[in-house]
Amino acid sequence: MASLAKRFKFNRSTTSDALNTAESASNSGSGSGSGEVEKEKQQGLTTSIEADPEAQRKVSVAHELAKKYNWDPNLPRETLEDLDAATEHEDIRTELNLVDAFEENSPYPEVRAAVRNYDEPAPANTIRAWTLGLLLTTLGSGMNMLFSMRAPQLIISSLVAQFVAWPLGLAWQYALPNRQFRIGRLKFNLNPGPFNMKEHVIITVMANCTFGTGPAYSTDTLIAQRGFYGQNFGWGFAFLVTMSTQMTGYALAGILRRFLVKPAAMIFPFTLVNTSLFYALHDRSPTDPAKAHGWRISRYRFFFWVFLGSFVWYWFPGWIAQFLAVFAWVTWIKPNDVIINQLFGGVTGLSLIPMTFDWTYISGYIFSPLISPWHAIANTLIGMVLFFWITAIGIHYSGHWWNAYLPMSDSNSYDNTGSVYNVSRILTPDYTFDEAKYKAYSPLFLSTTFSLSYGLSFAGISAIIVHTALFHGRDIYKRARASKADDEDVHTRLMKKYPEAPDWWYAVMLVFTVALSFASIYAYPTHLTWWALIIAFIISAVWAIPIGMIYAFTNIELGLNVFTEFIIGYMQPGRPVAMMLFKTYGYITMNQALAFVQDLKLGHYMKVPPRTMFMAQSIATIWSVFVQISVMNWAFGSIEGICDRKQPSHFTCPNGRVYFNASIIWGLIGPARIFSPGQIYSSLLYFWIVGAFTPVIIYALAVKFPKTNIRYLCAPIIFSGTGNLPPATPLNYLTWGAVGWLFNKYIKNKYRGWWMRFNYVTSAGLDIGLALSTIVIFLTLQLTLTDYPSWWGNNAPYNTLDQQGAAVQKVVADGETFGPSTW
Repeated sequence: MASLAKRFKFNRSTTSDALNTAESASNSGSGSGSGEVEKEKQQGLTTSIEADPEAQRKVSVAHELAKKYNWDPNLPRETLEDLDAATEHEDIRTELNLVDAFEENSPYPEVRAAVRNYDEPAPANTIRAWTLGLLLTTLGSGMNMLFSMRAPQLIISSLVAQFVAWPLGLAWQYALPNRQFRIGRLKFNLNPGPFNMKEHVIITVMANCTFGTGPAYSTDTLIAQRGFYGQNFGWGFAFLVTMSTQMTGYALAGILRRFLVKPAAMIFPFTLVNTSLFYALHDRSPTDPAKAHGWRISRYRFFFWVFLGSFVWYWFPGWIAQFLAVFAWVTWIKPNDVIINQLFGGVTGLSLIPMTFDWTYISGYIFSPLISPWHAIANTLIGMVLFFWITAIGIHYSGHWWNAYLPMSDSNSYDNTGSVYNVSRILTPDYTFDEAKYKAYSPLFLSTTFSLSYGLSFAGISAIIVHTALFHGRDIYKRARASKADDEDVHTRLMKKYPEAPDWWYAVMLVFTVALSFASIYAYPTHLTWWALIIAFIISAVWAIPIGMIYAFTNIELGLNVFTEFIIGYMQPGRPVAMMLFKTYGYITMNQALAFVQDLKLGHYMKVPPRTMFMAQSIATIWSVFVQISVMNWAFGSIEGICDRKQPSHFTCPNGRVYFNASIIWGLIGPARIFSPGQIYSSLLYFWIVGAFTPVIIYALAVKFPKTNIRYLCAPIIFSGTGNLPPATPLNYLTWGAVGWLFNKYIKNKYRGWWMRFNYVTSAGLDIGLALSTIVIFLTLQLTLTDYPSWWGNNAPYNTLDQQGAAVQKVVADGETFGPSTW
């Protein structure tokens, strides 16, 4: 128990001091055997508790904590065992000490390493924060919108905005005068003192909620309409759809605060990278070598060394020596061997020897492996090996789905000649489905990993509901009934000093934005019915808490894209625009909600007043909608040949093209012609059942063997942790898992002090260095159409079947086809 207290860094309370007195009295009055001594000590403690309401509260809290954290995968096992033992044996002193530990600091080492357990008074709602926040929102939203329409796509992340805001804030601090201004009743100081962390948080949150992961997802629908369907419903439609999806997500986030923000267990690991970077930039204090295994360097200097190394290194795999990116050396030995390229290739193969020296490949699809806890990484690797190595190899070489004619792993759809599916051959001139053309052309075929990914998506959707009900249902039910969230977390208690943004603010916003959604589907010929829109919102609301909890535990976000496409494809077949809108409202609304929730957690950790957060997120999001829609319309009006495959400046609209193809497959061909009984991929529907029953089996085994690692198994992550594969490849996930094991298993366990001081700063340095290096290469070399250096390291590795996407076992002869004779 002493070691636990030291880990949590708490001081004994006055309650514990009172108990010390009671215990001393019982000891001095006892003179017989140890049994009587223990009995008298316990009686003395019980008497003290009965006279101390605070002690009674803590004993009650201890029992509640034991139930609440029983299935928490992030709580250290020794802490959970101490808690269980104390409550089971009614060890009052240990119960009180444990509650003190929980209430004085976070029980999670990740949070203790990255978040301070005290508030630092500083102004957040300043003219400097608003000006820089809106400036970066404008620039970031506009640039991300424009570059999302170009191939290759460039995304300016929120970490880059967080880093860039720091010198801008310092420049403002030193350059502008300290003067008070008044505009009506509004008073503000042009230079409110030193640039502080709370201002920095506001700027970062405004950037993150508007362009942190790219432009608004609804713009893909708009680009698909204008660039590929030839439909332009005008500025009004673009504004309504984008505003309603963005702000409905924010309203939903506010309503979910008691479930996903205030509970201590909702860690949201990515926010810990943000908080660590804030502290590294604003606090340059040296490191205590006794706490960091001899390291003395400050986190500030350490961050800049990692950042510089990452920036310089990426020039090698990104430009000078590209063989370092996909280091599939086995395929270089046998570049024309199909089986070798299928098994060892890193682009369309399974990467049985995964090697890369490119941080882009390690972190590109699933964020930095230094963020996710080891249990999440381990579950993802279980699914990766089980399904995309063992199962994929078995299915592919059995020829079950005519896989010999298809690549092992890619994200294209194919026809019965092995060519990429030509959707134009099944469309009427009005872009509707022509069944006669479809029957004369071909059914749809998918690569082995692509087809498996659909089955795993089905399993993940059913598994997450069952898993959440079994492992976390009691806590969700209790919070839903409570008038307010509990405050066992020190950060929640510290936030009580600031007025809360009331729920009715978010409720009013929700009503207003839902009304905008109905206006968008009825004022324009979208073919999406009112009842389908309601179902889309229900899907977002129902899955938001389960998916949000998994995301908060693991930093792995499970998607509803396949599920929403599947549902609308059966409900309203033959309506591609309706499909795209249903997917936007059913999936992206929830996706936006979780992004906003994560930002609210960041503000929670950094003690930013909730009402200031509400205004910052709302105003930045509304403004970014105008910016993005304006840039998109300017691009369509000013860039000649935009969205054409041969557009000279490469503005080929890659995201809009993917959305267009998905709308054809799911909205026109429809899931009934792909997955229903009698169709090629009908067996994948069994994954719904597998997904529902697997959490039950895991739960039963975890209850029976509570001290084993079975309790860390998570069916939704096993099934859907690899949800980006394809277009991600096994190489991405396997190298991500290897680096994750190194930092979040080996180093964390063996060098805990170093890990707590430098892990998240390392992640931030690697990510920001890579991002800025990518931007420089893109702007200086790729936009100017500069050729890559011509030498073996940039030429020979691309001459393999894997790199060329040609690693197929059988090639269809001219005039022949494969697959079923009728469909």
